[in-house]
Amino acid sequence: SEIAMNRKLLAALALSLALNPAFGADFAEGLRAYDAGDYAAAYAEWLPLAKNGDAEAQTALAGLYFQGLGVAQSDAQAAEWYRRAAERGLAVAQMNLGEMYATARGVERDLARAYFWLSLAADQGKGWAAERREVIAARMSANERARAEALLEGRRAGR
Repeated sequence: SEIAMNRKLLAALALSLALNPAFGADFAEGLRAYDAGDYAAAYAEWLPLAKNGDAEAQTALAGLYFQGLGVAQSDAQAAEWYRRAAERGLAVAQMNLGEMYATARGVERDLARAYFWLSLAADQGKGWAAERREVIAARMSANERARAEALLEGRRAGR
């Protein structure tokens, strides 16, 4: 559900910040602004970091777009920022992008891609992603399953 995804996103971001004091002050400032309800300021802090490839900032921006906080709500923008962070290996982004593919939010529905992204998040210990992947697997055709496995093989082989 959206609320569970958003809570997981914020919890993961807070945990990342707590565990990694190397985060720049800009990310921390953005988190403080977010916590204070100043979503536009959070966006302003996170956008330059996200554009420079910071996966946590990309995920945070995706959450703002997903919820329409400080920016116009846009599932397509949320999916794009989640994709950037997911490609950098951030499990929360992989999990949320997988769910977006499963539910056709911001992207065309694609169960093979949903399975792929959820699998990568599950590989990093995200139990919810593993559970959701199994629900999706039960609805996949043999062709979708083969495509998902090919995507996973390619990713794991570094292609």
